[in-house]
Amino acid sequence: MGVPKTVGVLGGMGPAATVEFFRRLVASTSASIDQQHLRIVIDNDPTIPDRTRALLYGGPTPVPALVRMAQRLESAGARVLAMPCNTAHSFLPAIREGVSVPVVDMISETAGRIEERAVGLLATSGTIGARIYHRAFGDRGIELIVPTEESQRTVGRAIEAIKAARELGEVGDAIAGVVDELRGLGAEAVVAGCTELSLLDGGRMPIRWVDALDVLVEATIREAYREDADS
Repeated sequence: MGVPKTVGVLGGMGPAATVEFFRRLVASTSASIDQQHLRIVIDNDPTIPDRTRALLYGGPTPVPALVRMAQRLESAGARVLAMPCNTAHSFLPAIREGVSVPVVDMISETAGRIEERAVGLLATSGTIGARIYHRAFGDRGIELIVPTEESQRTVGRAIEAIKAARELGEVGDAIAGVVDELRGLGAEAVVAGCTELSLLDGGRMPIRWVDALDVLVEATIREAYREDADS
C-alpha cells in the first residue's frame, strides 16, 4: 500500500458535525501509531452562507465561498476532498469544477449502501427541496419517503437544537417519533441525511439507521488509499 493522499475537509457546516466527522475519520483509520494516520487538513468556516436559505428562499449563494474553500484545501496539499454537509452537496458540481482533485459524493455513496426497497429521509428542507437524494435513490430504483409537513418542521427544529448544542436526549426522542411515522408510511430504513442528526443515537430508532456521515468516512478513507491509475 502506497502513501495515502492528504484529505481536505470542507467544514463548518456546522462545526459540531465537522468535529464528529474528524473524530470518526481518525477512529476508523487502521493505525497503531501516529505516523500511520491520514494527514487531514480542515477548513472549518462557519461563515459559509446558509445552504437551505439559498436553495429555498433566494438567500446568498454559498458557491463562491465553497469553491474558495476547496481551492484553499487543494493549495494546502489535499488530494481528495470531503464535505460533511448533505445540503451543500446540492452545489457539488460547481465545487468539482473549481478544483483538480476528486470530491467525495456523500449522497451517491449513501444511496449505494441501501438494500431496502423503501427508505425514509431525515434532512434539511433544503436537501429535500433540492431533491439530491431523490435523484440518487431514484437512479437505483429505491423509493424515498419524506416526513409530513409537520414532521419536517420537527426535523428542522431538531437540527437547529443540535447546532445550538442543546441536550440531545429530547431531540433524539422527537426524531424517533418522526422515524416511527416514516415506518408507518412504508420505510424499511431511514437515512440520517443531515450531519447534525449524525450526533444522535441511531440505535434508538425503530428501523435501521443509515448514517450518511459514516458512509462519508468510509468513502473518504477508501479514496485516500486509492492508487491513481497513472501512479
